[in-house]
Amino acid sequence: MKRKRNEAGETMEIVWQTPANPPQRQDYIFRDGIRYVKPYYFEFISHAKNRWAGKTIVDLFADEFKGRPRDYYVSAVKSGRIQVDGQIVPESYIVCSSQKISHFLHRHEPPVMAMDVQILHTEPDVLTVYKPASVPVHPCGQYRKNTVVGILEAEHDLAPIFPIHRLDRLVSGLLILARSASKADIFRQQIESGEIKKQYIAKVVGVFPENEQVANVNINYNAREGKSTVEIENGSKGKVACTKFTRISTNGTQSIVLCEPITGRTHQIRVHLQFLGHPIANDLLYLSECVPNRSIEGFSADRAAANSALEIKPDNSAEDFDIDPMCTNCPDLPPKGYDGREEGLWLHCVRYSGPDWTYECPYPNWASLS
Repeated sequence: MKRKRNEAGETMEIVWQTPANPPQRQDYIFRDGIRYVKPYYFEFISHAKNRWAGKTIVDLFADEFKGRPRDYYVSAVKSGRIQVDGQIVPESYIVCSSQKISHFLHRHEPPVMAMDVQILHTEPDVLTVYKPASVPVHPCGQYRKNTVVGILEAEHDLAPIFPIHRLDRLVSGLLILARSASKADIFRQQIESGEIKKQYIAKVVGVFPENEQVANVNINYNAREGKSTVEIENGSKGKVACTKFTRISTNGTQSIVLCEPITGRTHQIRVHLQFLGHPIANDLLYLSECVPNRSIEGFSADRAAANSALEIKPDNSAEDFDIDPMCTNCPDLPPKGYDGREEGLWLHCVRYSGPDWTYECPYPNWASLS
């Protein structure tokens, strides 16, 4: 869909994108080891929930989407960047349940580290890659093009592809993708029936015990806090979770540990390592309770090693983008609150194996304690 707007007396053509528009190689800007997405015009579509009914269109957005000031939503309604059922409406318009609401937005995606998504293995119906830390697997939240799926489509023309397991955004390592929905279903059936064995490595605080350790305690995930806790006193609370751990090496200060999750709960390995008294050594979310007063600066001393062994994309800083006068993020490239200077977790997926297959991923640089 194309729209025109006037800016300083000039007519400018805007091309609005939807999820149907595939990412392109030229959509990315690389600066100082960070991968940015050129801001683009995008139509967000939602359907009015029952709790939205009876609110004015401006009140709805101001109450439900607090990331922008109310004045912005007033201007967006007036200019037609917020529409109901494809029509421009007044600020006082009362929303009804199930109506289609479109928000035409100058979209800024959060940046990620500028690492290659390295293809490890290809088969007619399977693809495996080395997922860099900081990059989400698939479109979610504010991320669309800055995802493994988006980057593979833009840079390798690989689509459609179907991730068959998840890796948290800050976790690196092996990611298996099916080339068809039917192959993805076969993998998922094997996962659900417990036929697949998963192995990760982690760099943890302290000297991990030499003998195998098993954390067999329930986990409760708090979505509001974005954090899991183990449930020791109330065994009926939370979800059943079990992880096996084996020490690979230690230098007396930190240890490299093989992690084998038997179940698949949110943050399972991270919270089980915390429970055992050996949290991941750069995990700010779960480290504070075990290592008090640890400063953030201490985790950045070896950023190059923390990232991975993947190649960093070269800068193309000359690339520019259009500034939108209504955008609350312009003239910055990232959205507010994001600068891309994240450090990947020292947690890495190294192997998945099933009834008649095994896929592996190389170790990252941080796995060496020398």
